[in-house]
Amino acid sequence: MTSTEETPRYVRLSIELIAEITDEAALKAAALSQVEDDEYLDDEERAQSVEAIELDPSGSLAHFIDPVALLGDVPGIELTQATWESAQTEYDPDGDSLEYGDEDAE
Repeated sequence: MTSTEETPRYVRLSIELIAEITDEAALKAAALSQVEDDEYLDDEERAQSVEAIELDPSGSLAHFIDPVALLGDVPGIELTQATWESAQTEYDPDGDSLEYGDEDAE
């Protein structure tokens, strides 16, 4: 299939990262500060964000993910939609590298 200016091409980009929380209190404080300073959150969204941060440190990390910053300066790209989540996971630093769910994806 050949792309033309009249036919937009959409690409799903999947990235998996594993981060180690080395200072849960510092992460939580930074996330709470980020939520407090976010001018785009309404009161309900702010309350939900604070609750997520209080429940699980992985919820704190999600407040620092910015897909717009990741793709914002890439020429010829317009970010159409972005979703992301963070969750606790098992990790063995001595084990094999990350295994990808869809081996056909590139």
